Amino acid sequence: MSNTQSNFGLPLVDAARGDVVGRQREIELVVAALGSARHILLEGPPGTGKSTLLRAVAKHAGTELIFVEGNAELTPARLAGHFDPAQVLAQGYTPDVFIDGPLVHALRTGGLLYVEEINRVPEETLNLLVTVMSEREITVPRLGRIEADPGFRLIAAMNPFDAVGTARIAGAIYDRVNRLSVDYQSEADELAIVLREAGDSPLAERAVRCVRATREHNDIRIGSSVRGAIDLTLLAQQLAELRRIAAPDDRCGLDAAYAALSGRIRLQESCGRTAEDVVKEIWRASDPAASGDEDQSGKA
Repeated sequence: MSNTQSNFGLPLVDAARGDVVGRQREIELVVAALGSARHILLEGPPGTGKSTLLRAVAKHAGTELIFVEGNAELTPARLAGHFDPAQVLAQGYTPDVFIDGPLVHALRTGGLLYVEEINRVPEETLNLLVTVMSEREITVPRLGRIEADPGFRLIAAMNPFDAVGTARIAGAIYDRVNRLSVDYQSEADELAIVLREAGDSPLAERAVRCVRATREHNDIRIGSSVRGAIDLTLLAQQLAELRRIAAPDDRCGLDAAYAALSGRIRLQESCGRTAEDVVKEIWRASDPAASGDEDQSGKA
């Protein structure tokens, strides 16, 4: 086993678990794939801890994680790199004037190239990635052939539920990656994340219940991630301080829920309601004891 592969073993799994809430199975699969010199595709909605997991694995493996944002502007030249035009005029097309893009940097250094939202990447750029995954090298015009360091791996991620501005991933990509579905975590794990990020709060459990309810509501097409619960909790705490009350109350919680959740949810086109209406309903339902209380939020 090579030194690179030996970095991805059981000690790495145990170390990464200290930085990630839950996700034992996902950590094991990612480490197993990387240790086998395989590429990975993580599929799942935003806010499910994909980046957190990868940061933890890369940190404890002593490997650089190189982020690339997938979008329509990610051309092959932006991904691979380019010659500095000003330096070319003075020195010509020499290796010294080539500016490495994230792909070439990862190939040279043996880093983990993490391409987010790969289903937003143009086809010609995806073709470049297919070549790299197949041949473990690329040829850059006027620069030459660049071979991949043994530690190089490609990790891609995509949100399968968001169809705006995305394209179907070609079979050539799927044939060269190991796909790992990353769904929302358990209620206990999400509560642990909120408590870690927002501190102990009387509204933390209710915030998590609200966020989880957005994923099952009939009027909501796409619900909120755990980030919504974190923000709801933090906003409610700050509102309580600004309003000079001892702890966040129902009014603080509802106002925080409006701000934290109304922009994160996507309603069904046929529901005929506003996001605020749906958030209020979910907030009230999350505390049955207060469901009959008069609305004190000041909103209709």
